[in-house]
Amino acid sequence: MTSPVEPEGAAPDGATTAAGGYRNEGIRTLLAMFERGDPDEHLPLGKVLQGLEQSAFGVFLFIAILPAFIPIPGIGGAVSSPLVFLIGIQLLFGMSRPWLPGFIARRGPKRSTVHRFLGKISRPLQRLDRMLKPRLQALIVPLPARMLTGVLLLLVGLLLSLPIPFTNYLFGFQLLLFALALLERDGALMLFNWIAAIAAGLFFGFGSGQLISESVALFERWMN
Repeated sequence: MTSPVEPEGAAPDGATTAAGGYRNEGIRTLLAMFERGDPDEHLPLGKVLQGLEQSAFGVFLFIAILPAFIPIPGIGGAVSSPLVFLIGIQLLFGMSRPWLPGFIARRGPKRSTVHRFLGKISRPLQRLDRMLKPRLQALIVPLPARMLTGVLLLLVGLLLSLPIPFTNYLFGFQLLLFALALLERDGALMLFNWIAAIAAGLFFGFGSGQLISESVALFERWMN
């Protein structure tokens, strides 16, 4: 087991610090982190998160949701949901930086996979970079805010894991907005995410009965 965000040498490209101080680790850092290097290079999560501070959960969540955008039924829920659950649980318990077990820290996507995804969303990301900024920190930093974010990540992660037709991209995009709010420490975007996640839970889950029935079925499959 390992705690990959503890600094051990140089930080990833774009996430360096000067004289031990914190440097912005927002969308620009995310883009710079993956745009250079060997496309076939494997990017272990432990190495990617190493040295990051405030943005570590945001980068972790960003990488975790990549499978949700693969147009193959079941892949997003099977791969992304357990990682989203891990992030949500750690935020729920008030952790300020992510912890990874060794078998997850040693795994991760190829640089080319991340680069292709960033290529598809780079234009809206660049627009968002001009709009998002650190604000309303009371919705990002305090323990109650982190706990609420954790609970809602668990909810959206559960929705992503359920076989609700045509929702992979929807819940993946919702989780992407959570990742961007954590990356940019933007409380206004986080507030929007909270409202949207609650609405999604009510509409797709409790409103239609799918969340309860599918959760029971999923629990029974795990137990058998």
